[in-house]
Amino acid sequence: MKKILVRLRLTFIALMTLTTSSCSNAQNSEITPTVPTVATIPTNPATFAFSKGADVGWLPQMEATGYKFYDTDGSEKDCLQLLKDRGINTIRLRVWVNPSNDKASGHCSPAETVKMAVRAQKMGMRIMIDFHYSDSWADPGKQTKPAAWAKHSFLELLNDVYQHTFDVLYALKSAGVTPEWVQVGNEIPGGMLWPEGSTSNWTQLAQLLNRGYEATKAINPSIKVIIHVDEGNNNARFRTFFDNAKVNNVKYDVIGLSYYPYWIKSDYTKTIADLANNLNDMVSRYDKEVMVVEVGGDYTLVQNTRDMLVAVIDAIKKAPNNKGLGVIYWEPEGEKSWSGYQLNAWQSDGKPSSALDAFK
Repeated sequence: MKKILVRLRLTFIALMTLTTSSCSNAQNSEITPTVPTVATIPTNPATFAFSKGADVGWLPQMEATGYKFYDTDGSEKDCLQLLKDRGINTIRLRVWVNPSNDKASGHCSPAETVKMAVRAQKMGMRIMIDFHYSDSWADPGKQTKPAAWAKHSFLELLNDVYQHTFDVLYALKSAGVTPEWVQVGNEIPGGMLWPEGSTSNWTQLAQLLNRGYEATKAINPSIKVIIHVDEGNNNARFRTFFDNAKVNNVKYDVIGLSYYPYWIKSDYTKTIADLANNLNDMVSRYDKEVMVVEVGGDYTLVQNTRDMLVAVIDAIKKAPNNKGLGVIYWEPEGEKSWSGYQLNAWQSDGKPSSALDAFK
């Protein structure tokens, strides 16, 4: 954690003077940072009724390796502009505590996240921040604690989650960005910060999630907190998780879903009804807003991916009581020869796939 604070202070040394108090106990701990007054940079006044988004965590890394992006006429353009031209109005950014894995060393750090968020906001984009609470990828198969937290007690982990969340969001706020949404954890059907925060100990997981919620609301109560689970077509999976969240008094605003027919070896036509039914059930059962925060299709099946996106957007828009907030494509710019990722939405010539026209 100390490394993160040092990095943020170097970036915002004139603005950040934070103090931290210890957790008094596992169930009812309070952390009250001392926050100086910061002049807020005006944000883009444009508002969008429906969020059409892209997760672009790879973008700064691609640019650092010299990757170039082109429009259909062959002209070189900023990737964010290409996405905006196709209807994208929201940018999702993952943030790692102290990124150290081989391929992405130094990327998706708090400092880089701030820089990317400022860049996207200047283009009129809305911002979502996705906290992995790890030094690398966190997903259903792995929720590895950051190295700096590895030997911490549960009480210390509560403090870590709060302070890391607060510090990153405060750095964003200091730079003039207040995200519209914050994810506390990434694809966490089995919990996060294993083993302490696994779903085998819901009492502890609930406390960790609530510390992320509390830190977010301390920055700005209007930020919506998302809890994110994968397999958005799997209603039983979602009921199991969110029934437990309700029993354990987890605080959140939005249910986030991933939807990847490719990974379950099925065409979207076989599961889109299940996704729609699950969205409707989440709204009616828990009275929460819903959002597909990750979606993707095979880049070689352009029409199929475009049709899938149209169907997902339609399913979200039809969620009861106007509680469907939007759809976000995961790493559309991650062209296969650079990333090795099959579910991007980019062509080998550096141009966006027409599948993204579904967002127009």
